[in-house]
Amino acid sequence: MALIVQKYGGSSVGSVDKIKRIAEKIKGYRDRGDQVVVVVSAMGGETDRLTELAGELSGRPVPREMDVLLSTGEQVTIALLSMALSHIGVKARSYTGWQVPIVSDGHHSKARIEKIDEDNLRATIDDGAVAVVAGFQGITGDGSISTLGRGGSDTTAVALAAALKADECQIYTDVDGVYTTDPRVVSGARRLDKITFEEMLEMASLGSKVLQIRAVEFAGKYGVPLRVLSTFEEGPGTLITLEEYVEEPIISGIAFTKDESQLTVLGVPDRPGIAYSLLGPIGENNIEVDMILQNVSGDSSSDYTLTDFTFTVHKRDYETAKELLEKAAPGVGAREVTGTPDVCKVSLVGVGMRSHANVAARMFKALADENINIRMISTTEIKISIVVENKYLELAVRALHDEFELDEEPKRVESELTPAADQ
Repeated sequence: MALIVQKYGGSSVGSVDKIKRIAEKIKGYRDRGDQVVVVVSAMGGETDRLTELAGELSGRPVPREMDVLLSTGEQVTIALLSMALSHIGVKARSYTGWQVPIVSDGHHSKARIEKIDEDNLRATIDDGAVAVVAGFQGITGDGSISTLGRGGSDTTAVALAAALKADECQIYTDVDGVYTTDPRVVSGARRLDKITFEEMLEMASLGSKVLQIRAVEFAGKYGVPLRVLSTFEEGPGTLITLEEYVEEPIISGIAFTKDESQLTVLGVPDRPGIAYSLLGPIGENNIEVDMILQNVSGDSSSDYTLTDFTFTVHKRDYETAKELLEKAAPGVGAREVTGTPDVCKVSLVGVGMRSHANVAARMFKALADENINIRMISTTEIKISIVVENKYLELAVRALHDEFELDEEPKRVESELTPAADQ
């Protein structure tokens, strides 16, 4: 007997027929003796519908009331799924976030879980019933409903699995696992049997939308075995684990994000405080900066060498960020502000990079062979990210997928890795 926490997203519960199929799947687990806790999202499109309703009333709805509104989507789903389970002879009980309770901080629309009291869920499990929990929501210390932000149901599932010390947390979605890259870009993309939390966290942060970043962080922190599976077809999915192996493929996957823009401040005096003078106003306007590059230009101004300062932001923030830089530039003596609103980021991810020195060289040669110019480069121990023009995105991903033979079963290569379970 295993204790399993399962999460089903909006596309999985988008209709009554789909909810019936999920109920049958859950029954299969119960019939083999497993204990099951289920976390569900709102039915597909429901959160958007509720958001549009609020928008018709106010351009800036009160965050607390938005949380009250949006939490109703999951409440509908838990009731319908519990009814479907009961109809086929599976005992079930539904729980909203506050009935569990899942206690969060008071940051409405982007709350973070502070603690979970699992006693009610354990009583339901011990009674032989399936606990069906509303994802995405909790309750604040003052008794207000809170929501965890987009994708928060993944976080709910992982947090419950950690609290209950579940054997596995299964995330059911419309794909059958984590792939080496997006199969819509590379037809030969291969489903991974396993991937480490470290790699998955990088993939999620770099554009892979299979799992929510906070859920991966939570699972890694508490050592929750996490598996991505398809709601609509049978298969083993992809296991995300703390375990690293003595032999690892060099590259596990390629992630990318299209909606990037690049800004450069030219001719900046290279002196202390300049970076803050330029990025301070950006941060104060809640604009997230991604890659940053500073290089000495060779020119000199007064007592200081001049430098060019380049960074990337999301495309939606490009115009605002450019205006802020143009206001700040004269104050620091910069010569000019330039920008490119249409760039993309492509990243190689793999723990095998730690013990292989030629990954960057192979990456750059593959891109050079396709005449793709690299605008920026950023690296960590297990990641190399580049910025290129948007028009080269698919060509770059395909070239790198071919170069590292990611369509083939990995050739296990000797490395100097040590198990990470104790880290």
